[in-house]
Amino acid sequence: MYGNVNTTIKQYIERGDNMSVENVQPLRTAEEIKNMREALAQTNDAERNLLLFNIGINTGLRIGDIVKLRIEDVKGRSSIVIREGKTKKPRTVYLDAIMADIADYLTDKPSEGWLFPSRKGDGHITTTQAYRILAGAGERCGYDYIGTHTLRKTFGYHYYQRTKDVATLMEIFNHSDQATTKRYIGIRDDEIKESLRDFKL
Repeated sequence: MYGNVNTTIKQYIERGDNMSVENVQPLRTAEEIKNMREALAQTNDAERNLLLFNIGINTGLRIGDIVKLRIEDVKGRSSIVIREGKTKKPRTVYLDAIMADIADYLTDKPSEGWLFPSRKGDGHITTTQAYRILAGAGERCGYDYIGTHTLRKTFGYHYYQRTKDVATLMEIFNHSDQATTKRYIGIRDDEIKESLRDFKL
């Protein structure tokens, strides 16, 4: 299992903290993704939580930008332009692959409002709430390396595995260099692990 977290998931959930970026890992296999979807399907507000997960792993958006999406931003759209909260830079986000998921989710929803509303008050869910949802699902799967960065890292990991195009991925993530991108998505860890697999003196 990837990741070595000293504080248990339960303690993080109770504190409402996000795990450090370094300890968070992507979901590297289709089975891990499937298991997370099944765990999220058992949560309260399962439809909401599943869409949050699917948007994250299919767009690579930061969780802080995902929770702020509105229904009118995405309804019937194959792409949107957002200004990223962290970098303040505009980014085009392509939704073609998940338009059907969004449409299904919005079937019985109003025409406008928060895409991911909180059960408390009139606001959207917070990044802390999103963390608790994801970490809780991860705990049920036996994964101790799940955090809010898991979604973005999973997108990056699988984009790189399919395309081997780290330069484009670096641009998508607004990273300053390719080494940062490979380290962030866990590819550098995989490369080091593979290089040491049969190393013996």
